[in-house]
Amino acid sequence: MADYVNKQVIELNKVNEENRNRATRSVKTETHLSDNRGNETEERDQLQTSYNTLTEERDQLQKERDYLMTRFSNLKQTCPEGWQQFNSSWYFLSTETKTWEESREDCLERGADLVIINSDMEQQFLIGLNKGAWIGLTDSVSEGTWRWVDSTPLTISYWHSQQPDNGRDDPKNGEEDCVELNTETWPPAKAWNDQSCLDNRHWICEKVV
Repeated sequence: MADYVNKQVIELNKVNEENRNRATRSVKTETHLSDNRGNETEERDQLQTSYNTLTEERDQLQKERDYLMTRFSNLKQTCPEGWQQFNSSWYFLSTETKTWEESREDCLERGADLVIINSDMEQQFLIGLNKGAWIGLTDSVSEGTWRWVDSTPLTISYWHSQQPDNGRDDPKNGEEDCVELNTETWPPAKAWNDQSCLDNRHWICEKVV
């Protein structure tokens, strides 16, 4: 009887050992599968991120291509009669005089705006036109804060000595909130002058092409 019991105990131990081994293998298998799933999820996320980045880069390149093609097409156009070309812009110098607002309205009707001066070279080109004229600079919104007609702030300037002076704050001169290029009176290098926007001047339109 004892031998029989011992044999049963031994068989039970074998069965328990086998069950433990199976359980261990099952846990390892599940862990391995879980790790694989985790790796697959991480790889999928990385691929999605790469795809999104490439898509954004492609869209940006397409925008740049379209912009450059438009610029190239415009540059091939012939400068209209009465306009002059300098770099990538066309310029129109009026033959009559108007107030600053009226001058700007004329430029807008021509598909342009009063000139914005961005460089020494452009300033020198405009001086070569040899005409006192309105440019697209004003502080009419906030006194002393000069902005171009596209709302960008003034960063480089060519004021004549002691300008701008707002008419020396003399009521007889009125508010001087608009800027003229005064090459007829002063040396050209520094020829900006603030003037009453109601005065009549020639004007310069600029159309960026």
